[in-house]
Amino acid sequence: MLRSVTCAVALAISVPVVAQVAKPAAITADGVPAIPAALADTLRPYLEARSAAGVGWSPVDRSLLISTRFANVAQLHTVATPLAMRRQITFEADRIGNASYSKTGDVLLVQKDIGGGEFFQLYTLKDGRLNLITDGKSRNEFNAWSHDGRLVGYTSTRRNGTDSDLYVVDPRDPKSDRLVAQVKGGGWAIADFAPDGRSAVVGEYLSVQKSNLYMLDLASGALTPLTDPKAQVSWSDAQYAPDGTLWVTGDQGSDVQRLGTLDTKTGKFRPVTPPGKWDVEEFEIAEDGAFIAYVTNEAGIGKLKLLDPKTGQARDVTGLPRGVVGGISIAPWGAIAVTVTSAGTPGDVFVVDPASLAVTRWTQSETGGLDATKNVAPELITVKSFDGEAVTGFLYRPDPAKFSGKRPLLIDIHGGPEGQVRPSYRGSANYYLNELGIALFYPNVRGSSGFGKRFVSLDNGPFKREDSVKDIGAFLDLFDKDAAIDAGKVGVQGGSYGGYMCYASAIRYGARLKGAQCTVAISNFVTFLENTQSYRRDLRRVEYGDERDAKQKAQLIAISPMTRVNEIKVPLLIVTGANDPRVPKSEADQLVAAVRGNGGTAWHIVAADEGHGYAKKENRDYSALAVLTFWKRYLLGETGQ
Repeated sequence: MLRSVTCAVALAISVPVVAQVAKPAAITADGVPAIPAALADTLRPYLEARSAAGVGWSPVDRSLLISTRFANVAQLHTVATPLAMRRQITFEADRIGNASYSKTGDVLLVQKDIGGGEFFQLYTLKDGRLNLITDGKSRNEFNAWSHDGRLVGYTSTRRNGTDSDLYVVDPRDPKSDRLVAQVKGGGWAIADFAPDGRSAVVGEYLSVQKSNLYMLDLASGALTPLTDPKAQVSWSDAQYAPDGTLWVTGDQGSDVQRLGTLDTKTGKFRPVTPPGKWDVEEFEIAEDGAFIAYVTNEAGIGKLKLLDPKTGQARDVTGLPRGVVGGISIAPWGAIAVTVTSAGTPGDVFVVDPASLAVTRWTQSETGGLDATKNVAPELITVKSFDGEAVTGFLYRPDPAKFSGKRPLLIDIHGGPEGQVRPSYRGSANYYLNELGIALFYPNVRGSSGFGKRFVSLDNGPFKREDSVKDIGAFLDLFDKDAAIDAGKVGVQGGSYGGYMCYASAIRYGARLKGAQCTVAISNFVTFLENTQSYRRDLRRVEYGDERDAKQKAQLIAISPMTRVNEIKVPLLIVTGANDPRVPKSEADQLVAAVRGNGGTAWHIVAADEGHGYAKKENRDYSALAVLTFWKRYLLGETGQ
């Protein structure tokens, strides 16, 4: 007896204890297996990459204001000179990515929410502390400074929780806060103040295909249309030059967004950029009006150009990395800051001299000790879908010298649906390419932006919605014929609307998939529309359909994943934010319960302190490890710990 007890103790002692990853306090991981710490060790360098986004210039000391993360969430930092130390100036529990200096630099206005809930508040920052300007309850968004730097224009839902009314305030005196105009809808914003300070141009966003511009009288609150409210035209941006000329981007008379001037008396649009096939997606006017910097989106690649408004001639800036360019910020002295991300650039700020077009890198973010320049660049894939429509995507192939034979494939679908996947830095996804030999494909199905207003409308409403799902089938057919892809090892993932596409693909193409990883995903269009925050409900009805209409409601139910949930046979990993104002957590809860009720597999991760996507590093890291564990098990067939 003594000998058997001794043997049992010895056996117990001899079994190694495998260290496990600690779950963050805010995370509930239901059905997720323990994650070995050794896996975290292998992934860690890929998780330690950070990025920097340009926010603005300080008129006082000429430093660059950026948003970057050194601890758990992104905060504001200043950079005094190119590649200088990033000096942190905010120290909040939640991320800060939006801020703006007044013209003289005496005020730094900050926009921030709590826990990803998107009920933003406006603050001034002084001595490391945020001082609240808005009511602390409603949803508030910074719009623009007046040209003299005295007033801030912003929108707020404080009146009824739904409509984005127009306000102005002198942030130095919160008591000066004033409601200028009551409006109906959640898509309103003050685009810019007129140079004389007596009026402002206001945008009303109704859908990706339609928006209107108005002139707002700041004294009376009267709104006068500048564009035809009945026309199916999208006006994306509007800014005043110092001489009072109103510059706008719009797709009037074109399939794409063009830059031009709008006559405030006649409403006549005079485009300056050629019609072409690519959108002008943003622009900024120099303080002295000498030039306009604008970015075109050319098959996902950003091209920065400088326009001379007197001659109409544009110069190309050629010294930037080839990738995604955005976030234009022109300093009072003319320096142009932009944020660039590419396969080898995690997101950094570059500054262009407007005279010489010379480019200087101002930030160089860490990439976990890995050489980001070795990351593979994607290839553009084009295929004809079921109806002959051409759809594209970016395919990242593993190094064939390191990984021979047919490779597994992950298809990652963007959200929106009016989003666009572009050749940006892939972060921890590079681990799949570089260490596991898994190919990654990022499709731009119909309804994606960046390809003109005709293409972006092809999935509108409930009766066209599944056409975008059929596009995934066309890509699967293409990869079936690809000699380097293992068609027997394919998985799908996506977030938000891409999460719906993830569910829908698991239903329609489940026999061709090993699993589906769906994040903040719509599972029932009717319950989604009923429960999404009221300020965005009407905007989403334009895209998806109106559940109040009996015919549309019936179709919305028919195409919802919950209706066909019994057809989901592949394993699922579902990731949710408890504070998500866009796709409520209930969308995930009901699908998880249904899948499990049918005997299916559904891992479910919920973060109590996150919203529509994870912002906090500890939550992002845990989620990334859980996703990696999921794909190692179900895509690669590795079952061991």
